[in-house]
Amino acid sequence: MKWSQTLIPTLKESPSEAEIDSHKLMIRAGLIRRITAGAYAYLPLGTLVLNKVIDIVREEMNRAGAVEVFLPALQPLDLLEESGRLSVFGDDLITFEDRHGKTTALGPTHEEIVTDIVRNEINSYRQLPITLYQIQTKFRDETRPRFGVLRSKEFIMKDAYSFDVDYEGLNKSYKSMYEAYCRIFDRCGIDYIVVEADSGAMGGDVSHEFMVPSSVGEDILIRCLKCGYSANRERAEAAPVPRENHVSLQSLREVPTPNKHTIQEVGGFLDVKPNRMVKTMIYISNGQPIAVLLRGDHEVNETKLTKVLGQETVTLADHNTIEHVTGARVGFAGPVGLKIKIIADQAVSTLCNFVTGANKADTHLLNVNPDRDFKIDQVADIRYAVKGDKCPKCNHDLDISQGIEIGHVFKLGTKYSDALKAKFLDANGKEKSMIMGCYGIGVNRIIASLIERSHDENGIIWPLSLTPYKVIIIPVNVNDANSMQMANHIYDDLTNIAGIEVLLDDRDQRPGVKFKDADLIGIPIKIVIGKKFAETKELEIKLRKSGETFLTPPEEMRSRIESLFEMLSKP
Repeated sequence: MKWSQTLIPTLKESPSEAEIDSHKLMIRAGLIRRITAGAYAYLPLGTLVLNKVIDIVREEMNRAGAVEVFLPALQPLDLLEESGRLSVFGDDLITFEDRHGKTTALGPTHEEIVTDIVRNEINSYRQLPITLYQIQTKFRDETRPRFGVLRSKEFIMKDAYSFDVDYEGLNKSYKSMYEAYCRIFDRCGIDYIVVEADSGAMGGDVSHEFMVPSSVGEDILIRCLKCGYSANRERAEAAPVPRENHVSLQSLREVPTPNKHTIQEVGGFLDVKPNRMVKTMIYISNGQPIAVLLRGDHEVNETKLTKVLGQETVTLADHNTIEHVTGARVGFAGPVGLKIKIIADQAVSTLCNFVTGANKADTHLLNVNPDRDFKIDQVADIRYAVKGDKCPKCNHDLDISQGIEIGHVFKLGTKYSDALKAKFLDANGKEKSMIMGCYGIGVNRIIASLIERSHDENGIIWPLSLTPYKVIIIPVNVNDANSMQMANHIYDDLTNIAGIEVLLDDRDQRPGVKFKDADLIGIPIKIVIGKKFAETKELEIKLRKSGETFLTPPEEMRSRIESLFEMLSKP
């Protein structure tokens, strides 16, 4: 392709709305343009990269035995009601009313649609297993779209769904998809890690996320750098906090804490560290209030709490309920004297002589101890892991960092097949629910996360597998007939004979502008036809990533380029 015949609107400055490097560079390099909040148009360079990602995804899904389909973006609400997820998606669901008064959703995901199709078309074990996948646009009404295509209202996903006769079959399907994901991300040249994850709104018991470590990632990764244990923040466990032994129990004492409500305020007033304090949070479970106890320096993990309670969701009690249960206004709740169920985090159960609210206005209790002063009904891991926690596998220090989620695989079990009655007859003629798995990849996110990890102060650095063009030819002076003749000769040779994707910068621009644009858009190999070409008869080849430069005569150009491809393709 010749630069003059395509659309590559590069920018010198970053747009004001762009917050992170990938967003800035995707706009500056002319890959995308913002149309409205959370929606982007892909321009020619961006479309080339997007299609390369899609090609890799499609090839590996096909290789893994999945079968491609294309499902509608429009979804009837009755399917979401049937699965029980209409309320789960809540305000994230984008809906509209058609001319007939029927409310329809723009698909946030497609579990219900694909399960509906399968339940109507498959009824025998002889038709299973099968894995269906698609590459489709999804829609979610993000409260705050940001970071370009990393968090948008409209995005492209590859989603796959496996249907098996039993859990042994699900394990095989899951392993096949897991391995396919590793091949996809390896081919895309992405540095990723795999972490244990919570299934969230998708449901199921087992899931893994594929994460790209990044300081701008919105997901928190908990890892052990010694044994390799890794999980996202919602799923991560920590080794049990050791019990405090040989500690003398002090006398329970009530102290005034006027207008001191928060952990920080009370701790500062009493000169007590947060890890020696216990906060009491009142939740509603099954319509009844319960007390949840955590150390002052810990946060409740509602994902874990819902599982402990066997609920889909839990909610914090309102102020009136808290005052009715505790007898005091918000900020002074404590476990002593409460007449409701008490669930304590494991770290709380090991403490002695701690500080809590006194269930009395402007008052706290010192030297509170479980068993002596109140009864814990249930001890469980209901908090997020934090810095200073130990690995649950090897007791080494846990590392906490950020990451970008690019893929997620789930073992769904029968969550959707039970709800939507996706049944089959087994070999004995008995009706059973299909066993399902779900597997998603954020196609747009692959591009953005790669750029976050692969750029410098000059622009993007593409791997060969995703670059829009593998080679860019830059004649310094397009008005020089000899230079342009050579540029066109190399272009034709590499493009038509060798089948290499080449961009010829035939613009009548200053050399500095061309060089800066070439670095900005990140093409791996640059061929420069400079002012001295007429004298030296040599062409300059420069690698974008390393900056290495090679002088090569024209007749050796193709073989040199092919050898560089081989070198750049190595891990």
